[in-house]
Amino acid sequence: MKPEQRLIELGITLPEKKEKGGNYELAVQTGNLLFLSGNLSYSYVGKLGQEFSIEEGYEAAQEAALQALATIKQEIGDLSRVKKFVKVLAFINCTMDFTSHAKVMNGASDLIVSVFGEAIGTHARTSIGAILPRGAAIELEMVVEVE
Repeated sequence: MKPEQRLIELGITLPEKKEKGGNYELAVQTGNLLFLSGNLSYSYVGKLGQEFSIEEGYEAAQEAALQALATIKQEIGDLSRVKKFVKVLAFINCTMDFTSHAKVMNGASDLIVSVFGEAIGTHARTSIGAILPRGAAIELEMVVEVE
C-alpha cells in the first residue's frame, strides 16, 4: 500500500510545512540520501518529566514525525519514492532526571513503521536530552534513502 493511502487509512493528514527559522535548508539531498533538518513538535512546548508525561512525549514525537513526513513530501513530491528510513535522531527537551527517552521516541518510530511498513520504516535511531528551539518538547532529524 502506498504511504499516502496508508495515511488516509490511519486518519492522518500531514501538516502544512512550517517555514524555516534561519539560514538553512529544510532538507538536502546528496545522491539518494535525503538529510532533513530538525522538525519540531509545535503543539508541545515544555519539558518531559515536568510539563509532559511519557505518553504526551510519545504524542509529541508523533507530531514531529508528521512534520518530517510533510518535509519529505514537499522535497520529493511522493512518499512512495522513500526506499528506506536510515536514521532518526530525536532531541528531547526534558528534566535532568528524565530517563525514558526511548519510550518517547517510540512515538516517531511507531508512526513511521505504521505508515511505511517494517521493511522501509524500521531505522537506526538515537535520542538525547537537549534544550530546544521555541521550547519544543521534541525535535527530530532524519536521513532517508529515496529513489
